[in-house]
Amino acid sequence: MPGHRPANEFDHPVVAGLYDVLDPDRGDLDLYVALAAEVGARKVVDIGCGTGVLALRLAERGIDVVGVEPAGEMLVVARRKRGADVVRWVHGDATALAHDDADLATMTANVAQVFTTDTAWEETLTAVRGALRPGGTLAFETRVPERRAWEAWTPERTYARTDILGTGTVEEWIRLDEVALPLVTFTSTTRLPDGAEVTAVSTLRFRERDEIEASLETCGFGRTEVRDLTYAPGKGWLFVARAV
Repeated sequence: MPGHRPANEFDHPVVAGLYDVLDPDRGDLDLYVALAAEVGARKVVDIGCGTGVLALRLAERGIDVVGVEPAGEMLVVARRKRGADVVRWVHGDATALAHDDADLATMTANVAQVFTTDTAWEETLTAVRGALRPGGTLAFETRVPERRAWEAWTPERTYARTDILGTGTVEEWIRLDEVALPLVTFTSTTRLPDGAEVTAVSTLRFRERDEIEASLETCGFGRTEVRDLTYAPGKGWLFVARAV
């Protein structure tokens, strides 16, 4: 059966609907929940919020949350969840943010690495700075280039098969296409129960630590703390930057 190629893999209604089922362990978000408590956040902007898992966890704690996501089908899933009515959902990227005087802005998982050009990255950081109050916090993670995570992005090492009650068998895998550092390009494939394949080509940028720190300073952030990722020690950095 011919493959279906949406502009964004996560904008496919079936893939978006299966996202939480195929990735049920979101322990990686615990550090952001803890950070919100650490800074005493009362308002949080979650950029690249996906199906709203973090946004809803924060909202359950009485925090005012704005979830921003470019994949509309992911927001459809987010809006259907219990408690979603207390979150403000924005279809777009960080440049769609208003000056919200937020206490904390987050970019979880690979969100910070999807901005492959300096222009896109600095536009994003500038928009986030505008959404934060003076002294507010931006927290995001990125992979350490020296760990060469992409070497494991082969169909054999990433293949997963999930049997979903009432849906059928869903298969997933990743194929590494090109390494042209700092850019790494790969193809993600999701094979649906009817045999249809949803594929998407993605590119991530693996920035060095000093490059990220310099860009933060350029875009209006002062003191920056770099922490280890508690759920993946030694594999990535957690940047915690304060807005000037």
